[in-house]
Amino acid sequence: MRHSYRTPLLASLLVLICAVVLWSAYDWFQGRYLRAFSEHTAVFSGDPLQLPAELAGSGAIRLVHFWDPACPCNVGNQQHLAELIATYGPQGVEFYSVQKPGSHGQLPATLSALKALDHLPGAEQIPASPAVAIWDRNGKLAYFGPYSEGLTCNSSNSFIEPILQALASDRQINATHTLAVGCYCPWPTNTH
Repeated sequence: MRHSYRTPLLASLLVLICAVVLWSAYDWFQGRYLRAFSEHTAVFSGDPLQLPAELAGSGAIRLVHFWDPACPCNVGNQQHLAELIATYGPQGVEFYSVQKPGSHGQLPATLSALKALDHLPGAEQIPASPAVAIWDRNGKLAYFGPYSEGLTCNSSNSFIEPILQALASDRQINATHTLAVGCYCPWPTNTH
């Protein structure tokens, strides 16, 4: 009779050990590779933004990408930004980038078409990144805000494609004040 109890006991013990090992592996993976998405609300106001003198005035539609190399939220929109460049670059849209002052890093090679701007008047007052500003062909700020709401950005949830399509059709857009919830990092660099 003792033999009949030993087999289920060993099987139960083996199942329990396997469960503990699997749970430990899952917990390790989650702690190392998955990060909780922390939603932040940001109010974007484009009032202080201006193009540098050499870019101001009439010309092409101009898109400026604001990014911080230390911000993990940038990864969520880089593929989408590369797709925007591939789609709208040949249509004459010019793409620029502004890196957070005092930060160090570089964009991936897929975004090498972005022309870096050393300074954009008013950029020190933007609330968060990643962010985007789009000027129309007349040099008027048409959009300022995030690429999308949520953790990641793609063409299905992006605010940018409709703006660029409208501007390409010479429709006027005035969307320079935006409230959004998503993955953003603070931009202000001033410390008191």
